[in-house]
This record gives sequence, C-alpha cells and structure tokens, in this order.
Amino acid sequence: MAQILDPIPPNQPNRIVCCYVNATSKIQIARSSNVGDWYFERVVFPGQRLVFEAPADAVLEIHTGMMASAILSDKIPCDRLALDEESSSAFSQQADQQTLESANEGYNSSKQPNLTAALS
Repeated sequence: MAQILDPIPPNQPNRIVCCYVNATSKIQIARSSNVGDWYFERVVFPGQRLVFEAPADAVLEIHTGMMASAILSDKIPCDRLALDEESSSAFSQQADQQTLESANEGYNSSKQPNLTAALS
C-alpha cells in the first residue's frame, strides 16, 4: 500500500496493514509518532474507516476534537489493528471493484437514452 506523503522508513522490516474505524459522532485525529523517522497523522470523520500501513511496533493515538481543542482519547498498538492477509486482500479487491463500478456508472449514464423524453 503506497503512502506517498509519509512512507515507512526502509529500515522497518515488520510492516502491517491496519484498520481503524471512527465509531463516534466527532471528528478524530489519528496520529503515530513513536517510530523514529516516521510520522503519521490523518483526520478521521465520524463513521470513516482508515486503512493504513504501519510498522508493527507503532502506536496509534486517537485525539477527539472538541470546540477549541483535541483530547487524547486512546492509544492503540497498531498490531491490535492489523488486518490479516485475507482481509487486506479482500479490502484491496473491494476498492478495485468500487473503482470499476464508479467508472462504469459514468460511462453508462452518458450512453443511456433519456427515457422520460422518449415517453413524452
């Protein structure tokens, strides 16, 4: 999985694919800064699923947004968020399928006749 903005350092041999879901009604910040030469931070909206690659020893900090600040809500070891090989493969296939479906929707909608106009 490519992470262009913050790639994992090449000296990190144990990389895992992780998944975190924001099950709250608030915006959260997911951050990991305990691994040398690597910093990861993403905004996670309510109900959003965040899939990312991380070193096995990384810890994900979850900061929950309040009015004028963010509070550290949780610290989760990334190995607890790890997807197994089947899950990460299925997620990749699902994303590929969704990409194809959205591409097909754009193609089909431009090629279909306007039935309302035909019936008038």
